[in-house]
Amino acid sequence: MKYRRASFSLFFIFLVYVLALVYVDSKHNIFSKVETVFSLLPLLLMVTFFSLFIRYCRWHWLLARSGNKVPFIFGYLSYLSGFAFTATPGKVGELLRIRYFSRLGVKPSLIVSAFIFERFFDLLVILLIASIVASKFDFFPLIIVFVFSIISFVLLFAKYPQLLFKLIVIFRHCGFYRSAKVIRVLMNGIKGIKIWGKSFDVCIAFLLGLLAWFPVALSFCWLLIQLGINIPFTSAISNYPLAMLVGAASMLPGGLVSTEASVITQLVLLQVDIGLASIAAITIRFVTLWFAILCGFLSILVLEPKRTQVSNNFN
Repeated sequence: MKYRRASFSLFFIFLVYVLALVYVDSKHNIFSKVETVFSLLPLLLMVTFFSLFIRYCRWHWLLARSGNKVPFIFGYLSYLSGFAFTATPGKVGELLRIRYFSRLGVKPSLIVSAFIFERFFDLLVILLIASIVASKFDFFPLIIVFVFSIISFVLLFAKYPQLLFKLIVIFRHCGFYRSAKVIRVLMNGIKGIKIWGKSFDVCIAFLLGLLAWFPVALSFCWLLIQLGINIPFTSAISNYPLAMLVGAASMLPGGLVSTEASVITQLVLLQVDIGLASIAAITIRFVTLWFAILCGFLSILVLEPKRTQVSNNFN
């Protein structure tokens, strides 16, 4: 399969991540809390799985609103498959979903549109939760600029797609054909979000986004309490969402390192021991990012043998 190289790269990233943990443990003895962390995992993983399920419900609803009704279970597995490569800049690896949804008759351009639309509202919801206390940080205005720059970009090109077309012409003229192709895919995706431009669609997408992400923020608060970290609730609830925005702004694959560093920095500024802060950061990342990646790969293992069968059923 074409994504074998990407799988190897992801494994390499994971290996480097584990080695980094070993190094941090040698300095701060973070593994001393491993027994406590393991006892917390079931509930934390349940919250993450609930979040993924709600996000799929939004995705399924978006497809239905566009006139594409897909089998719920197969669609759920197809949606989860994208998380296998979520550790990519801008999470574009999630577009692997095209491979499976196209077998159900969903156009690739619509998958790109749905992806952009859900990223749009995820940014808004996460920014809302982060802003509860994040305004106290000097760098928060930069985060606001980052988020609203993306939002403005999407809205501008959704209304004036010809601007992107001009970019395509320029890139082709300069010989950058691959970049021109990427911009064309982006242009078609942004144009497609107009399908869900009604106020009802916007409200539903926002509310489901809030329902998906707020429990994750709450689970991080609970994690801090269980680790014996006592900080104001407002600081705890906004910590991980703000760290996610920092990770997104860094454009590193999956926000690796930058997200963890942001969680730790915020906690240390609140007088939390750096060892405990590191444990909290690593735990929340394993139950969100790495658990989602695991769900993605498991979904691919289930989907691949059934791919031909589903294709025949829908042809």
